[in-house]
Amino acid sequence: VQLQASGGGLVQTGGSLTLSCVVSGGDFSISAMSWYRQAPGKQREWVAQITSDRSTFYTDSEKGRFTISRDNAKNTVYLRMSSLKPEDTAVYYCKSLLYDIWGQGTLVTVSS
Repeated sequence: VQLQASGGGLVQTGGSLTLSCVVSGGDFSISAMSWYRQAPGKQREWVAQITSDRSTFYTDSEKGRFTISRDNAKNTVYLRMSSLKPEDTAVYYCKSLLYDIWGQGTLVTVSS
């Protein structure tokens, strides 16, 4: 099983960005998926999760700004981020909870 994250980039404060994570191998449809992020000099932290039945969970600070979703036909999980702030700057990682495997990370930089 491999995970390939993409979609990061440079965005201004208040802007939006959608990250994608494509899963190859395994059975994507039965795996809960999570997004994490790691800001410079900080520990990796959990951001959002979507279960196989599409229940979603978020940290309180991201609730209402971030939306996690999945497309089982494309073996892809998304993280739609809006109203971005400089403190959202981080490398974002996707993770398959079923297979306990991480993607390689994609850098999001929010300029002030």
